[in-house]
Amino acid sequence: MTTSLTAGTRRKLHYAWVIVATGALGLFSCFGLGRYAYSMLLPGMQAGLGLTYDLMGYIGTGNFVGYLLSVLAAPRLMRRLRPRGTAAAGLLLIGLCMIGIGLCSGFLPILILYALAGVGSGFTNIPLMALVTYWFRSEQRGRAAGLVIAGNGLGIILAGFLIPALNRSFGADGWRHGWIVLGAICLAVAACAAAFLRNHPSEMGLEPVGRMAEASPEQFIHREHRGDASVLFRLGILYLLFGATFMVYGTFIVTTMVKEYGISEARAGLYWSWVGFFSFFSGIGFGALSDRIGRRRGLYVVFAIQTAAYLLAGLKVGTAGMVLSLILYGSAVFAIPAIMAAAVGEYLGLSRASTSFATITIFFGIGQVIGPAGAGLIANVTGAFTAPYLICGILTAVAAVLALLLPDPPEGRLS
Repeated sequence: MTTSLTAGTRRKLHYAWVIVATGALGLFSCFGLGRYAYSMLLPGMQAGLGLTYDLMGYIGTGNFVGYLLSVLAAPRLMRRLRPRGTAAAGLLLIGLCMIGIGLCSGFLPILILYALAGVGSGFTNIPLMALVTYWFRSEQRGRAAGLVIAGNGLGIILAGFLIPALNRSFGADGWRHGWIVLGAICLAVAACAAAFLRNHPSEMGLEPVGRMAEASPEQFIHREHRGDASVLFRLGILYLLFGATFMVYGTFIVTTMVKEYGISEARAGLYWSWVGFFSFFSGIGFGALSDRIGRRRGLYVVFAIQTAAYLLAGLKVGTAGMVLSLILYGSAVFAIPAIMAAAVGEYLGLSRASTSFATITIFFGIGQVIGPAGAGLIANVTGAFTAPYLICGILTAVAAVLALLLPDPPEGRLS
């Protein structure tokens, strides 16, 4: 009887959840460690290498340029290597580049390596989010995407505690050890991705998780609907506004706390880890919420919360206001990618979900290139990040309004 129960339990665990767990590890590495840990490493790098605000912004922008280039190349690479191989190769590249950064002593080699790490991030993120659309039907897709994206939060939490500890142990070279340790972790995750990811449920004789919507002839006809290009463009603009704003905050907020608020690096790291804690639930919670209230309303709610976070940071209402800003930012930061991953399949159809997500990610990448570089230039002139945060708040307020103006997804594309 025990054997029978065990076998029954095993049968109930759909392999899609292994995909989710492995995908979460992938985003934990490519974004949580490869990108968001940069904010924690930046004060030490700035002191050790004598970097100005604009050079700090350029390094971050180099990563985003690499990400944008990878978005353009990812669909072709995915056709050759499939999602599994592409994600594993991307993680391998990130790990090697991060270790290389820890060994560098100049601005230019760090810029080049971090740009290559950005290429790896795109080659990891796009196939992992495409796998969500393959392994989950509409009713579960937002929740599944949120669980995958929750891996980002774990990376932020780890960086918030690990980097200050390494700085205490190794002093001025703490940031170097941080890059090397985080890079080694990425290499281990690359091996996990190669071992556990699968390209499609059919490879294992499985169906996607979730109930299929009521059959409609349009479900089986892979043709464009009138207005598809317009909707794709509007989703892209929303993703561009998200990309242009969230990494300004994510790149410079720790530096802001240390330089402008006089908060110690250890306490700033603790506050940054709170972002990771709250962000762990952002994709899951808002992804599930968008399953219930729709992608349009879900996007509106998230952009409204982000607006409040950026305005609080820009208005400088004291340490309590900064802490509230961090909580709001963390609570919503990874919700937009989760909702977008679910939305493209519903608006454009599953047959075009992968290419559509890659297309809007180009907009996202352009926003990331513009945001941190522009914020760094403004801060270099003004000596503070007040204006960049206020500009971000205005942009996300515009995005909230634009989200409400989206149409509802066409019927017959929801499975």
